[in-house]
Parts: sequence; C-alpha cells; structure tokens
Amino acid sequence: MQTGVHNWIKLLSLGVIWGASFMSVSLALQDFGPLTIAAMRITLGALALYFVLRISGISLPNMRHAEGRRIWAFAILMGFFSNAMPFTLLSWGQKYVASGFAGVCMAVVPLFVLPIAHFLVPAERLTIRRTISFGIGFVGVVVLIGLDAFSSLGSDFEAMARMACLLASLCYALGSISTRLCPSTNMLSLATAALICGSFMIVPVALWQEGLPGAGSPLSLAALLYLGILPTALAQVLVVQVVRDAGPSFMSLVNYQVPIWSVLFGAVLLGETLPPQLFISLALILGGLLLGRKRRRTAYGA
Repeated sequence: MQTGVHNWIKLLSLGVIWGASFMSVSLALQDFGPLTIAAMRITLGALALYFVLRISGISLPNMRHAEGRRIWAFAILMGFFSNAMPFTLLSWGQKYVASGFAGVCMAVVPLFVLPIAHFLVPAERLTIRRTISFGIGFVGVVVLIGLDAFSSLGSDFEAMARMACLLASLCYALGSISTRLCPSTNMLSLATAALICGSFMIVPVALWQEGLPGAGSPLSLAALLYLGILPTALAQVLVVQVVRDAGPSFMSLVNYQVPIWSVLFGAVLLGETLPPQLFISLALILGGLLLGRKRRRTAYGA
C-alpha cells in the first residue's frame, strides 16, 4: 500500500467535497424542501454513478444468482441507512441548526460503530481502549448537543433538529455495519445499487409530502447538482482509488477532515458563529475517534 502525494491529494479532496455538502444543503433549503433535497441528491447520485459503471464495464449485482440477491438485500439496507434516512434527517435538521453543527455530528459515526459492531461483527469486539474511546467521544456528544455548541437560531425545533442530525450519524453507523456484513463485491457496484434502492424509497415519499419541486434559484439548483454529483456519487470513485492504493486505514483519516471543513465553510461562507463549546466538543469527539482508530472496512460519505 502506497500513501503517495496523489493519495493525500485525493484524501484532502474527499474531505473538502464532503465537508462542503452541509453548506450545500443549507443553500438548497432556500428553495426546496428536505425530502425533495434528499430525493434529488440520491437520484442524481444514482444516475451519475450508474454512468460511471457503464463506462467502466462494471455491472450491478446479478439477481439471478443467490450471491447477487444477498448483495441486493444489503444494498436495500444501505439504501435506507446510508442514503434515504440520513439525507432526509440532515436536510430537515439543517432547517433549524447551522451547517457546521451537522458536519461535526458526522464525527460521531465511527464512535457509534464501536458498540454496534461489538454485537453484530464477530471480529470487532469492544476492548478497554475502544470503550474508553467511546466514553471520551460520548462526552463530546453531550457537550455538542446539550451545551449549546452553536448559538441558537431562535427556533422551537432546534433541540429536535440537533437530535435529527445525531440520529443521521447513527444511521450512517448502521449503514457502515451493513457494508461490513455484505458479501465481498465491487465497491462501486454496491454503492450504485444502494443509491438505486434509496431512490426508490425516498422519491415517492418526497412527491407525496412535498409535490413536484418548483423552479429554484440558480444558487439552490447548483447546490442540488453539487450534492448529487460530487459527494454522493463521484466521491465514491475517489474512495475506491484511495482504498485500493493506500488501504482502508489511510482512508479512515477522512473522518477527521469532514467536520473541520464543514465548520470552516459554514463560518466563512455562511457567516455561522463558532462559540468555544463547539471546539471543545470537536476535540473530544476526534480525540475519542483517534484513540479507537483501527483498520476496518467502513462506509464513507456525508
């Protein structure tokens, strides 16, 4: 495994791409509802990634084979836990909390994975170090959720929105576990199948609840296109390249970048405030994440 300059550039690019996704959601919310944003993001991502599969000569899992049907079953789980549910929760939550707050919540994903994997993945038992790691990260979550890590936006729904962002992190953790338990297959094929499943789940709900989307501003439309094509679809191509060249442990370093970039984009481009509590919670969460870091197969995304 080689961690050359080109892989560091790809890793940095992934951090920026995923970190900017939270700002993009805030921009898209100016003209579109949260369900519509989630549906458009997943559908555009599925189309873009399917196009990549076609030109790469990679096929979707074969439903005619038992192994292929098993993979599609896991793709359904991933479509729900890694795409439809967290994208909806984050889009709704960001109506009432700052984008940087949502980004910092994503740092909790690997910490959620620790106790869940203990029961579902035989090779991922909790050790003393991992338990301490989870405890430190949990303190960071308490600071983040309970001690006004971001200044209030003055909404009655703010507490629920914070919990929605944290619940999205839990969904990503469950999606990560589903990825680990899935039979070995091409990562791009699996990601495309999951997005297709997620699209079939969320599009009918979005049409039922919010109707056909209207014409948004150029900025909100650009934000939607960005969400669907870059962080949802094409970032998966970079993930595959980095994992193949440098390994999953190197790839896991992106978990430290995403919350930092989300905070920077929110503060610099959206004018979000950054009180000291935010940095305390971020330091605790990332410290716990660093302590519990171990080589493992993880579902990446934001």
